[in-house]
Amino acid sequence: MFLYGKRPVVERLKAAPQTIRSITLQKGLDLPEVVQAAKKAGKTFSSVSKPDFEKISRNLHTQGVVAEVDDFRYAALEDLVQQKPQPILFMLDRVTDPQNLGNILRTVACLGSIALVVPKHDAAGVSETVLRVASGAENYVSVALVTNLVQAAELAKKFGYWIAGSDAVGGTLIHKVSWPFPLAVVIGPEGAGIRPGLKTHLELTVTPPTPGPPLSFTVAT
Repeated sequence: MFLYGKRPVVERLKAAPQTIRSITLQKGLDLPEVVQAAKKAGKTFSSVSKPDFEKISRNLHTQGVVAEVDDFRYAALEDLVQQKPQPILFMLDRVTDPQNLGNILRTVACLGSIALVVPKHDAAGVSETVLRVASGAENYVSVALVTNLVQAAELAKKFGYWIAGSDAVGGTLIHKVSWPFPLAVVIGPEGAGIRPGLKTHLELTVTPPTPGPPLSFTVAT
């Protein structure tokens, strides 16, 4: 996999330099933050001309920085639910847009103590696009890849988790909920929402307050 951009590469150098295979910079650009982080992590880098760099970067917006890294390593859900303390789980149902997944990663990294659970099918996985949007957040958030979310919810329940679901309408307003812990929250896409088969496993449905026009929040929000 490749990381593109200063922030994703710098965060990877700080958090997991052992996963970086190579770093390539575009000559003529001032990139002191990347250079300093690479030297501190004991990683070498190469500088190439703009034409050669563009062959590597595929004309994407990279800020003159590209790193080849190991494939993303998913966590095992069985390990996450047995951690002490147990993290909050966000189970993402049919979140297919990698931009949304990248933004969700970035948000939950800021909040802390949250892990993501994504299904193998009909959903976005952690791709190069996701990593670019996440801006290094993947280094601080565990992501479990599961066969399906119904089985994931059942497993979480065995370890004491309560399963909540976010719905645009009809649920308890989130600021009026007495949240049970440990907690897993299922989040579906705009429009379709959480699939019916998964809704039957919810013990609580919550709705964000929307005093403005009757529009739903984007899933990333």
